[in-house]
Amino acid sequence: MWTTQHMPNLRGKTVLVTGANTGIGYETALAFYRAGAHVVLACRNLDNAHRAQATMQQAGGCGTLEEAHLDLVSLHDVQHFADAFMQRHPQLHVLVNNAAAMVPPVARTTAEGYELQFGVNFLGHFALTGRLYPLLDATPGARVVTVSSMGYLEGRLDLANLRLEKGYDALREYRQSKLANLLFALELQRRIGATHGQVQSLAAQPGANRTSWAVDISAEYLAAAEVRWGGPAMEPWQGALSSLYAAVAAEAVGGKFYSPDQNGGYRGYPTEAAIAPHALDEALAQHLWQVAEQVTGITFPG
Repeated sequence: MWTTQHMPNLRGKTVLVTGANTGIGYETALAFYRAGAHVVLACRNLDNAHRAQATMQQAGGCGTLEEAHLDLVSLHDVQHFADAFMQRHPQLHVLVNNAAAMVPPVARTTAEGYELQFGVNFLGHFALTGRLYPLLDATPGARVVTVSSMGYLEGRLDLANLRLEKGYDALREYRQSKLANLLFALELQRRIGATHGQVQSLAAQPGANRTSWAVDISAEYLAAAEVRWGGPAMEPWQGALSSLYAAVAAEAVGGKFYSPDQNGGYRGYPTEAAIAPHALDEALAQHLWQVAEQVTGITFPG
């Protein structure tokens, strides 16, 4: 049973966590901070980042914390953030692509006109990873952890509906974005291998967690969901373990998917998980990558 007690000393390491101000992102960043890393809290709202930093410092840790504004809804903002980050930091040991838009009831789009969940969860993180890749590639032992979810199992890519040409279904778009994240993480590792790079790309999913999103929807929704999950939702600190394991465990390797080990991936402690066949479709992953390159104007690795 792997927990944060198994994390190595991360003093001297730089870690970037997107969406670090709440839920699983907060718990992920806090664990890195407690392990001694310099943790950059990349958040859409700086006030929220400031409050998260203060709460982490009160909780205690032996690392250091840095707030940073990153709005994944805008590819221009992603570029601005990445340029500033590389000016300030000579290395990046771990990038955790954690932030997510989750089932907004009304259709919304990014600054470039793409459906919000696909744009933030996948395109924004694709662009961020690509712009920071030279720094990752120059850092020995660097890892990229991209967060998916069990929703990927029901996800299907419809690359002809990325601008809501065919209408909007909140859960369908969320599942698509999380499938895209898993496809991206696996394809990135294949491309790194083809270019003989040393960065490792891994995927993780947190299982079922009692985050503010789940609680805020309704008590009835949460109760019904817990029946499907086979037990009570986990607290966010436990959901963060899969990302942390992928980021630091010696036995975690690129091209793998890490997930809670019980109730079909909804509960438990991190382990390597089987990947559904549609997420292993290399032709689909390559098509998705080509679309992302065209949208973002970024080509990497190599």
